[in-house]
Amino acid sequence: MTDLDGEIALVTGASRGIGAAVARALADHGARVIGTATTQAGALRIEQMLEGARCPGTGVVLDVADTVCIESCFTSLADRSLLPGILVNNAGITRDALLARMHDEDWNAVIDTDLTSLYRMCKACVRHLMKRRGGRIINVTSVVGFAGNAGQVNYAAAKAGIVGFTRALARELGGRSITVNAVAPGFVDTDMTRDLGSEQRARMLDQIPLGRLGAPEEIAAAVTFLASSDAAYITGETLHVNGGMYMG
Repeated sequence: MTDLDGEIALVTGASRGIGAAVARALADHGARVIGTATTQAGALRIEQMLEGARCPGTGVVLDVADTVCIESCFTSLADRSLLPGILVNNAGITRDALLARMHDEDWNAVIDTDLTSLYRMCKACVRHLMKRRGGRIINVTSVVGFAGNAGQVNYAAAKAGIVGFTRALARELGGRSITVNAVAPGFVDTDMTRDLGSEQRARMLDQIPLGRLGAPEEIAAAVTFLASSDAAYITGETLHVNGGMYMG
C-alpha cells in the first residue's frame, strides 16, 4: 500500500473505538490527521494518542450535528492551511428502542448525527476537493444498514442511507478524481460490545462465520486502503468487513 505522505485527513469521532483506530492508521501511513471529538477532553485524548505516530496529528472539538460548528471548524482549518484531502465520516450514536416505544427525539438524534452529518461535512469539504481535483471521502456505515437489527430502526435507516448517499456523491465527484466509498463494519470489539452480557455476546458470535468479533484495527485497515492511491479506481462501493456475518 502506498504511503499517505503529505496528505491531510479529517476523521470524525476519533477519540475512541473505530475512529481512534482509523486516526492512528492514517497517521502511521504518513497522513497528518485531524481527529474530532465532542469535548475538549476527547480532543486532547486524540492528540495524546497520535503523539507516537509517524506523523502526529491534532484533536479538535466538533459537533457534527451543528452546521455553524462545522463551518467554524473548516474556516479555522482553511486559515491554518489544513483543509483535508481525505475525509472519514465516522461519528455516530445509537438510541436503541423497539419502534413502538421509540420517541421522536431518539429517531431525530440518530438520523441527524449518523446521516445528516455526512451532508454537512461533505458540503463543507467538497469545494476544496474539487478545486484540488482529487481526494477521498470514506463513510463508515454498518452491517445493520444491510441486514437490519431489531430495536435499531433509526440506526439501520441512517446507515442504509449512508450507502445511497455514497453512491450518489461518487457519481457527482468522479469527474474531479474524487472517490467516495463506504466501509461497513460488522460486530467490532469496542467498549459497547464489551459491556454486553455473556448471553448476548454468545448470540452475537453465533452469527459470525469466523467466530469472533472484529478488531477496530481491521476496520481501520479497510479505510486506509480506500484512502490510498491503490484504491484510485474504486468509487461508489461499500467494503464489508464483518467476518462473513453478512454476504451481500
